[in-house]
Amino acid sequence: MKAEFFKTLGHPVRIRVLELLSIREHAVAELIPEVGVEPAALSQQLAVLRKANLVITRREGATVHYRLASGDLAELLRVARGILTGVLQGQAELLAGLRAAPQ
Repeated sequence: MKAEFFKTLGHPVRIRVLELLSIREHAVAELIPEVGVEPAALSQQLAVLRKANLVITRREGATVHYRLASGDLAELLRVARGILTGVLQGQAELLAGLRAAPQ
């Protein structure tokens, strides 16, 4: 079950959508320019997130709004960003060390 959860998170568009939704609720029309994909592609990725119960929808007339199903997901994204920042910082330090080494 955990592997399926992380598999669901394993797509750049879905990660971007979740990051945007961790800030606030968004209408689909607001997500399209922020995510930078065609509406059909965004709709497909939103369906995956809905099926996994990671997002909740709210309809206002013809407009569909999305929000995270849990604040824990926003925390997970924040922690992942911190881990990746540390990894990249370590790689930058390694690269700097290699550049400074005599040839």
